[in-house]
Amino acid sequence: MRIERHLDALARRAIQDALGVEAEPALRPTQDPKHGDYQINGLLGLKAKLGKPPREIAAPVAARMLEAAEIAEAEIAGPGFVNLRLSPAFVSQALARDLDDARTGVPAAEPKERVVVDFSSPNIAKRMHVGHLRSTILGDALVRILRTAGHEVIADNHLGDWGTQFGLLIAGMREWGDEAALDREPIDELERVYRLASERAKTDEAFAEQARAELAKLQAGDATNRALWERFVAATRKSLDAVYATLGVSFDLWLGESAYHAACAGVVDLLVSKGIARESEGAIGVFFKELDDAPKDLRATKEPFLVRKRDGAFMYATTDVATAFYRRDELHADRALYVVDMRQALHFKQLFAVAKMLGIETRLEHVAFGSVLGEDGKPLKTRDGKAVTLESLLDEAATRASARIQEEGLDLGPDEAPAVARAVGIGAVKYADLRQNRASDYTFDWDKMISFKGNAGPYLQYAYARIRSILRKAEVDMDAVRGAPALDTPAADALCRVLLRYGEVVHAAAEASLPHLLCDHLYAVARGFSAFYEQCHVLRAEGDERTARLATCALAGRQLRDGLTMLGIDVIERM
Repeated sequence: MRIERHLDALARRAIQDALGVEAEPALRPTQDPKHGDYQINGLLGLKAKLGKPPREIAAPVAARMLEAAEIAEAEIAGPGFVNLRLSPAFVSQALARDLDDARTGVPAAEPKERVVVDFSSPNIAKRMHVGHLRSTILGDALVRILRTAGHEVIADNHLGDWGTQFGLLIAGMREWGDEAALDREPIDELERVYRLASERAKTDEAFAEQARAELAKLQAGDATNRALWERFVAATRKSLDAVYATLGVSFDLWLGESAYHAACAGVVDLLVSKGIARESEGAIGVFFKELDDAPKDLRATKEPFLVRKRDGAFMYATTDVATAFYRRDELHADRALYVVDMRQALHFKQLFAVAKMLGIETRLEHVAFGSVLGEDGKPLKTRDGKAVTLESLLDEAATRASARIQEEGLDLGPDEAPAVARAVGIGAVKYADLRQNRASDYTFDWDKMISFKGNAGPYLQYAYARIRSILRKAEVDMDAVRGAPALDTPAADALCRVLLRYGEVVHAAAEASLPHLLCDHLYAVARGFSAFYEQCHVLRAEGDERTARLATCALAGRQLRDGLTMLGIDVIERM
């Protein structure tokens, strides 16, 4: 259930009944369980309106809350907060309903929305590297979380497949290309040629002009250049598909920049006709400082939003506007998330402002994130200064996980150990990323992420495997267990109060695009279960006590399984 939404409604009624006014309860979980489960914070703001000290205002509200069957304690704290402790009977009954629910207590979103999640978006003719890690992992998790919350989600890989680099590649292939190498190791060959072409273009204007001409021919439909471009795309897709298969990531659409090229001229014409964009020195752009209806912060910026170069070529800004129209008109999206690092914040602020001026009502959101850093505090790179490829990083994760599993002495047979090591290693990389607030940079630390202790992916996977072991020994199916958990010990009580928040957490993560909220909950479940298992006999319990404790185990297991799956992390049945 959405416990905070339920309690918020109770608190609103209590404020209305006790004080005769409507007010926002500002309900929040308490920081310390010693003070209860939730706290009403919104009464302090009524002091001026009611002409009373906040504690006097809080007293009748607390009394009203105590009349509800859900509330065991309602105490006034501090200058006028109301701390609430839920009744054990209410918690137990609510969890019994969650256990009987195929959705494990996550109510379907109302209203249901169609959401496009634009993520990963690597460039054609290049390997995926660590710079693509966060967008890919975050985007995939958001797709899964939003679907669990009940929304219709379209995962879109908006490839960088149409731009300046292709003119350089085409010209470079004619100058230095090795057909045999392109067949044998296409990405290596394309990256080699691109480096040579890019360096030449910096010092050789004739070559740079040739590259621009080749790009213009490609974008005009030249058959020879189109065939080369299609070869580049096909080779890259093969490489990308292998990485995505390792990560367990899939997409509904692969609509790169090239898919919108035909619409770009119309976008520019529309912007000019509406007086949003104008010509300057042969180029066309949006100059926000000249637009009265532009956001105030953009009116103070000098950087224009260029949509056409002076040579007539379109920009990725043009493509992005065309994409926004497509997502509104063809995909009928209510919401579109752009999972792109925060260095692109200005671009998206400009894009969203232009879209609004054009009447695009789709909610466009930049899901910004920080960088992955090395031990030196700089973006993670190899010793020779190159970006770490995702393929090599994931292989190293599996190797390190295998070594850690051996150190832990886990009982795995030779047939299952490699698959478990890969699931643990890749899961550790994903969890280490997702448990951070996405706006923060974080330091990549192998020892911390591949750990069976503390807030790390392997710890959660192990907690789930332990629950599965208990249920196997009890000879019960986790998804078939029914009953009301009992809050008969401090550890059982604490765990059940954590489990009650699951549905709320899933929706909060979906609404705010913050997967770390789900990570925090799963870690709390794993810790709570560990304490519960130490204090409460399960397999040696009998009768109603055994039934209640098996129910607690099953619900914790289902939340860990479903939650880790939402994060794109494989669960392991036995470790």
